Amino acid sequence: MSQRYWIVVVSKDHLARGVKGGFMQANHGKEAPLKKLKPGDWVIFYSPKQTYGGKEPLQAFTAIGQVKGDEIYRHKMSDDFVPYRRNVNFYKCTETPIEPLIPSLNFIENKKAWGFKFRFGFFEIQEHDFKQIKSAMINAEPIITNHI
Repeated sequence: MSQRYWIVVVSKDHLARGVKGGFMQANHGKEAPLKKLKPGDWVIFYSPKQTYGGKEPLQAFTAIGQVKGDEIYRHKMSDDFVPYRRNVNFYKCTETPIEPLIPSLNFIENKKAWGFKFRFGFFEIQEHDFKQIKSAMINAEPIITNHI
C-alpha cells in the first residue's frame, strides 16, 4: 500500500505533549483511528483552539510528522484515562494559519463552511492537499524526541 496522508484535530496544548514525547493520540485516545495508519504515513495536526476546552481560537496547522513503526500502545494518564498512542517522528515546522490555504485545499468542499470537515477529528486527505499544507509548514529537519 502506498503512503497516505492524514489530519488529526487537537488543541495546541495537548499536541505539545505529543510532540515532546514523540507520540500521537486521535479522537480522545481511541484505538480505531490509529489502526488506519501505517509506518511512513504523514500526519498533519490542526489546532482549532489554543487549549482543550478553552475559547481562544487558533485555527492553524501546528505540527507535522510521520508514523514510526507498527506499535499501537496504551499509556495511563490518569486512573480513568488510558488512551491509545502511536509513535511519530515530528518535523520542525512553522505554525500555519488555515485561512490563506482554504481556497487551494480540495478536502474543504464548502469554502464558506470550511470548519465542518474538522469536526470529524481524524480524516484522510489527498497528496495534493498534503503538499499544499506541508510546503507552508515544514523546514524538513526532524525533531529529536524521547519516546515515552
